[in-house]
Amino acid sequence: MYKFVAYIPLIVLSFQFSAQFHPPVGNAGTSAIHKDSSVFVGWATQCSVQRGELDISNPSLGYASVGDGFSALGQAGVNGVVSLGDAGEATLTFESTIYDGPDWDFAVFENSFNDFFLELAFVEVSSDGVNFHRFPAVSNTQDSIQIDGFGNIDATKINNLAGKYRSLYGTPFDLADLTPSPLLDVNNISHIKIVDVVGSINTNYATYDQNGSKINDPWPTPFPQSGFDLDAIGVIHLNPLNVESQNKFISEFTAYPNPITAETRLYFKLTQNSLLSCVVSDVFGKEVASFSNYYFAGSNTIELNELLLYKGVYFVSLISYGATETIKILKND
Repeated sequence: MYKFVAYIPLIVLSFQFSAQFHPPVGNAGTSAIHKDSSVFVGWATQCSVQRGELDISNPSLGYASVGDGFSALGQAGVNGVVSLGDAGEATLTFESTIYDGPDWDFAVFENSFNDFFLELAFVEVSSDGVNFHRFPAVSNTQDSIQIDGFGNIDATKINNLAGKYRSLYGTPFDLADLTPSPLLDVNNISHIKIVDVVGSINTNYATYDQNGSKINDPWPTPFPQSGFDLDAIGVIHLNPLNVESQNKFISEFTAYPNPITAETRLYFKLTQNSLLSCVVSDVFGKEVASFSNYYFAGSNTIELNELLLYKGVYFVSLISYGATETIKILKND
């Protein structure tokens, strides 16, 4: 008696999965938050902007020009947008500091007109105004074919990048996603920086996610409204405002002479040793100069040396660990 044994070849199928992230507005599982949601307890109160070029590969075209720092203040959908241009930045502060609470802590709003034309940006935070820490962004969008200036992106393939959702819906961020650092207090976030993603897959201009993948988004966009269009930042977990503690790091702050000359100095008195950032902004909120240094308690001075400023009104801010003091200076000629 013979036995017949059938040998069935073992076929091993190998599948490559890409992470599936939250889908667009209106789909089950979306993380989008509408601007009118009751979860928002605060909005940005100050914004400085460093414009990027219309097309980083063609500097002769100039810089993005739509909106200004004021456009990013207050509730989304109210004051317009500020366009950052290729690799442009906006740094925003708030009435108080932000803390790491349950789930999402704040949301960034862009002005996309639909769920697929998505212009993206990195998000960074700081608790001292000097050291910024970037959220671990992921882009699983293909990077072999350039998405053109009017192309589309699948929102389920991107994570921790601002601009994931259409106009009036914020992309939320959770401070718990950040890598712990002794230079970051996630319960005392004073600054949020938005950095435009240059969506080119050309290695000369490309930007990369945390996995080293090129981030492919609509590019180039050589128009005045170029790059990421920041509408607003809504805060979900805002520390209670304590005026006394917000102002305690500095007891005096002035500039003399003012209107400024080559002899003008900033005079300020600190109540404690502090790492200070000094930021000079124009009336549109655009940062024109900044530096940081460590100062000791007591009286201090900073030489302005006119900062090569054009004629006009400017604001000088001293920032220390979430607290800000600002004065106005005038350049007459």
